Amino acid sequence: MRVSVLLSLLISLILLPTPAKAASVTAGDVISAQPTTVYLLPGKLLEVPVNAWHLLYRSTSATGSLNAVSGTLLVPKASYPLGRRPIIGYAVGTHGLGDQCAPSVSMREGREAELALVSLFLLKGFAVAITDYEGLGTPSQHTYMAGISQGQAVLDSVRAATRLPASGLSPSAPVGIMGYSQGGASAAWAAQLQPTYAPELRLRGVAAGGVPADLKAVAEHLDGTANFGLGAAAGVGLDAAYDELDLFNDLNDRGKALMADAADDCVGDLGKLAGLRFADLSPIDLLNQPKWVARLTENRLGARSPQVPMFLYHARGDETIPHAVGATLRSEYCARGVNTRWTSLSAGSHVLGAVEGGPLAIEWLALRIYGLPAFGNC
Repeated sequence: MRVSVLLSLLISLILLPTPAKAASVTAGDVISAQPTTVYLLPGKLLEVPVNAWHLLYRSTSATGSLNAVSGTLLVPKASYPLGRRPIIGYAVGTHGLGDQCAPSVSMREGREAELALVSLFLLKGFAVAITDYEGLGTPSQHTYMAGISQGQAVLDSVRAATRLPASGLSPSAPVGIMGYSQGGASAAWAAQLQPTYAPELRLRGVAAGGVPADLKAVAEHLDGTANFGLGAAAGVGLDAAYDELDLFNDLNDRGKALMADAADDCVGDLGKLAGLRFADLSPIDLLNQPKWVARLTENRLGARSPQVPMFLYHARGDETIPHAVGATLRSEYCARGVNTRWTSLSAGSHVLGAVEGGPLAIEWLALRIYGLPAFGNC
């Protein structure tokens, strides 16, 4: 944990000592903003030519409490010629559970792969707000795959971008949201929550790819596979979001040791859990316990209707998040009358789905920003 982030959080708490002041704090408020530099390559090579800030801002947890979330705001230096500069809320895919995995850290160190896609928005003159999500880059455990928390963190990153005077961004700027994998779930949750959580944002469209819309179905799919670590990490994240789950109390000794060891891992380290099953970690059928069923159901996408056009894309060969999970979300949105554009990609893996679908999603979203109508294919 960086000392500067901890100091910012402590200062914010000191400055809000009374109930009267606490009542004035709202989600999206900026706690601190520090100029930063981001790089495309390690060794501080290829600096991204933008004005950049590392932000600490207010958001809301999955259970409704105000929290502090970090992120990065990127604003092109050139003026925007077409009115108010658009803002993209960009939700990254899985980075891991430890603070060192946060995208704000990887961007400063030149090892953030998703900057390749983010740069396509910057080249269009759009500002991009990138959240670290709750507990990733700030004190406490990352609430990995707690969709409500993640969606709110995305929406509040955009709010924070407009509340930083130095950014020059307008609260009435057109907004788009994009993400893939964990980011796809976060983007879709932002779309579902926006009408009630952040209705003032001028959201024009949301692009969400490789979406793990049904966490229980994904966890069952990952059980015993090479990517089991992702399912285990989601257990750690949901346990951090919801106190009553009390995951560690339900684990055997082996499970406690493995989960404690994984609690600060980055995504590349989770491969050490490959091939394991939930039954190896607990004598209890975790996924079918009532307390887990309730929270997994609460975090299942598709039960609320986004009020903006949606672009959903999924690789047919996705080995991590079944294609059928994404297709079901498409069907549920269509049944709800959501203007949905669905693209089933030829890509043969989850990662290749991001590579193939990312540029398509960016162009679709840019057209929504420019005000062109969206045509679904339900």
